[in-house]
Amino acid sequence: MSLRDAVGPELPYLRRYARAVTGSQSLGDAAVREVLEALIEAPGEFDPGNPARLELYRIFHRLWHPDLSNPLTIDGPVGQLTDRSRQALLLTAVEGFSLAETSTILGTKIDEIALDLDSARSTIAQHLRASVMIIEDETIIAMHIQSIVKSSGHSVVGVARTHKEAVALAHETAPELVLADISLADGSSGIEAVSEILEHITVPVIFVTAFPERFLTGERPEPTYLVTKPFEPVMLSATIAQALLVHREHATGVEETVS
Repeated sequence: MSLRDAVGPELPYLRRYARAVTGSQSLGDAAVREVLEALIEAPGEFDPGNPARLELYRIFHRLWHPDLSNPLTIDGPVGQLTDRSRQALLLTAVEGFSLAETSTILGTKIDEIALDLDSARSTIAQHLRASVMIIEDETIIAMHIQSIVKSSGHSVVGVARTHKEAVALAHETAPELVLADISLADGSSGIEAVSEILEHITVPVIFVTAFPERFLTGERPEPTYLVTKPFEPVMLSATIAQALLVHREHATGVEETVS
């Protein structure tokens, strides 16, 4: 199997991870492109003896590094979370890697990864709270999402089933985070509803879809955060935490610049 055939099917999911870990579609997609270009120049970095997905993420972390000139600026315990702890949380909870696989990807001992995860989960549960709005037309799924959100320590300001309801609810409640389905009950697009909401408030958005690969091509403006249906509670909780952390980090940076 060629290198292209091996890594091609995994690229949408690497884009999902890169966007989540950087908090930006453009930055995440750029990081993936740079890593792929480097891999093409040095294909020997890819070990065909390992699963292709594991190797792709391992090489991503070997070649890409966070912007060390822009550390997390949030005050308090949440601000003490390391890049590695957030990466470990996303790799295990969202991308589904085991502790051993995450250890290989990050080049860190398993026991250190376990400690990172325990610390991250504890800190997030105690100190990261937000009011969440849900855009979902399936009642059972909406109830499931509400349960996960509340069990993670957040509050739910309401559930909208249509584009019109979503815009009105956002205007009324000013949520700190939005969870949005792609297809809504009135046949409209959740992406269009969110676009209208973002014209009036600045808020992180996580899209929930059964077809994530359609929105992970890197060819057009696409969501930064995507959760795949069906999803495990830990996947949604981890994505919410990362979205809030990045959003609050950026907000803190803007406030410091203005002041």
